[in-house]
Amino acid sequence: MPRLVSPVVAAGTLARLDQPLLAGVGFMLRPWQIADARVVAAAYADEGIQRWHARSMTADESLTWIRSWPDRWRQETGAGWAVADDRVLGQISLRTIDLAEGQAEISYWVLPEARGRRIAAGALEVLTGWAFSILGLHRIEVRHSTANEASCRVAERAGYAYEGTLRSQALHPDGWHDMHLHARTAGT
Repeated sequence: MPRLVSPVVAAGTLARLDQPLLAGVGFMLRPWQIADARVVAAAYADEGIQRWHARSMTADESLTWIRSWPDRWRQETGAGWAVADDRVLGQISLRTIDLAEGQAEISYWVLPEARGRRIAAGALEVLTGWAFSILGLHRIEVRHSTANEASCRVAERAGYAYEGTLRSQALHPDGWHDMHLHARTAGT
C-alpha cells in the first residue's frame, strides 16, 4: 500500500554511514569490540542491570551480542555503542529504529563503578544530538520501569520530557512493570 508521506529518513541512510566515535565530556561512545565481551558478560551479572534489563549473559552470549551490532547497523534496525574512557563504563543504543517514521527508542546502562557521575545522561545527550543532527530522526523515546528512579533522572537530565505511563508494559523477573515514557523531538 503506497504511503502518502515520504519517509522521514530514507532507507539506506544509516547503512551508508560508518558508525562514528562520538565524544562526550570524560567519555567516548565507540562501537563495541570483541575485547569488550568479558565486561559485557560481567555487566549483565550485575543485579541492577539484570533488574532493569531483565536478562543475563554468558561469555558466549556477550560475544554474539557484540557481533550482532554491525548487522543491525547495516539492516538499519539498531545501533549500539560502548560508553568508555580507557575502559568500558556502560552502553547506549538505539535499540529500535524506524527510519520511515523517523523514530527510535534508546536504552542504556552504566556499570556500578561509573554510576553517580552522570555518564548515562551525558551519553544520552551525545547520542541524541547525533541522531537528530546527522541521522535525521524526528523523535526518540526512553522507556523505563516506573520503579527505576535513576533512569527517570537520566532521561530528565538529558531533556527527555515525561509523556506518560504505559501500564503493565514490560515483563521483568518480578512481574509486569508499568513503564514511564519520555521523549524528545528534533528541535526540542
